[in-house]
Amino acid sequence: MSTRVTEKARPRRSVLYMPGSNARALEKGRSLPADALILDLEDAVAPDAKVMARRQVAEAVKAGGYGQRELAVRVNGLDSPWGGEDLRAVAASGADAVLLPKVETAGTVAAAAAKLREAGAPADLPIWCMMETPLGILNAKEIAASSPQVDCLVMGTSDLVKDLQAAHTPLRLPVLAALSVCLLAARAYRLSILDGVHLDLDDDAGFRAACQQGKELGFDGKTLIHPKTLSVANEVFAPSPAEVSQARRIIEAFAKAAAEGKGVTVLDGKLIENLHVETAKRTVALADAIAAQAA
Repeated sequence: MSTRVTEKARPRRSVLYMPGSNARALEKGRSLPADALILDLEDAVAPDAKVMARRQVAEAVKAGGYGQRELAVRVNGLDSPWGGEDLRAVAASGADAVLLPKVETAGTVAAAAAKLREAGAPADLPIWCMMETPLGILNAKEIAASSPQVDCLVMGTSDLVKDLQAAHTPLRLPVLAALSVCLLAARAYRLSILDGVHLDLDDDAGFRAACQQGKELGFDGKTLIHPKTLSVANEVFAPSPAEVSQARRIIEAFAKAAAEGKGVTVLDGKLIENLHVETAKRTVALADAIAAQAA
C-alpha cells in the first residue's frame, strides 16, 4: 500500500463550501471557525462567472490570511470547458488540496493528477474525490486506491439522492449503503472521509442528529453550506472532555500493564488490549490537534 499524503491527525470536523464567485464570502472565510474551506468553482458558480471565480479564488489563496484553515478548491469536471484551466490555477495557487467533482473511475483521478503535474503542482498535492454518483459509489475501492495523492473522499449526498431517484429522509436510509461502502474504501486505504451536507438550515435538531449519525458511522467531519452550522459540527465531531480523559486512562493503564509484561489489562471492569489503545491514541491526537489549532 502506498504511503498517503497525510497520516497525522488533522481536524476536519467542519468543512464549509464557499462560492468562489462571492468575494465577500472568501473574505469572511478568513475569520470563520471552520477546520477547512472548500472554495467552490463548480456547482455554486454560474457558467458566466466561472473564469472570474477561478481568478478570484486563486488570488484569495495566494493572498493567505486563512490561518490554519485547510483550503481545498473544488474544480469543474475535466469534461467541462473549465476543468483543465481550473486545475492549472490550483496547481500554482498554494491550495492545500484540489477537490474533483463526480469522480466515477480511477482514470478520472489519474487524468487530473497528470494535468496537475504538467502545471507544476507539488508532487504530493492532496486530491479529494467527490463521491456523488451511483457509478462512483460502485467504484469506491478503485478510486480510493487510484493514487498516493488521494487523501479524502467527500460524500455528495444531494446529487446521489437525485441519481438514485430516492428521497431525503431524517435517518438517511436511502444513502446508508453508499455511505458505508465509501467508509470501507476510505478506511481500507487510510483516507479521510467527510459526510454530505444537510440541506434544511432551519432544522437544527435534524442537523445535530445527522452530525451524530455521521460520527457514529465513522466520518471525520461534515461538509456544510452555511456558517451557522459550524459550531454544532465542531462540537459533535470533536472528542468530548470525558472521552479524552478516558482515552488517556486507557493509554496509561495499558502502558503500566505492558511494563509488567502483560498484553492485556482491565480498566473499570472492561478488558483493555492493543486495539483499544490505538483508538485511544487517535482520540488524544485529535483532541491535541484541535487544541493546537485553537491556540
